[in-house]
Amino acid sequence: MRYADGPSVEVEVHVEASPSTVWALVSDVAVPARFSGELQEAFWIDETHFKGRNRHPAAGEWETTCTVVANEPGVAFAWVVGEPDAPAAEWGFSIEPDGSGVVLRQRARLGPGPSGLTAAIASMPDKEERIVERRLEEHRANMQATVEGIKGLAEGL
Repeated sequence: MRYADGPSVEVEVHVEASPSTVWALVSDVAVPARFSGELQEAFWIDETHFKGRNRHPAAGEWETTCTVVANEPGVAFAWVVGEPDAPAAEWGFSIEPDGSGVVLRQRARLGPGPSGLTAAIASMPDKEERIVERRLEEHRANMQATVEGIKGLAEGL
């Protein structure tokens, strides 16, 4: 698994709530910071851009600028990190009706633009696959905590 291939990860959870209830939570960029071990804060800059503040034990603290690329109420909310034409990553939520609730999915795709992994891979090219796999596993854990947290909020409303 190489960075240039756009590796991705996806998690899902069933939520006993309406699409509109779940949508209100996934489209609030501040909500994931309540559950992620890495994302510390997110806030809107304007109608289509927001900033995220992150912290990682190996990488320290940094801030990203994100651009919303999908905003379909009750269906999908997605954004890219960094330059929209060559993002460091693309993230998103999707909501699919399922019985009395919905299936909530969160996905992330790395690249194709440079990211925090770029320097690590350049300094240890023989370990690229391991670096990418480890990063995807970190994302998977944070994403699972996020969708489970959103489930808890939505079902508690």
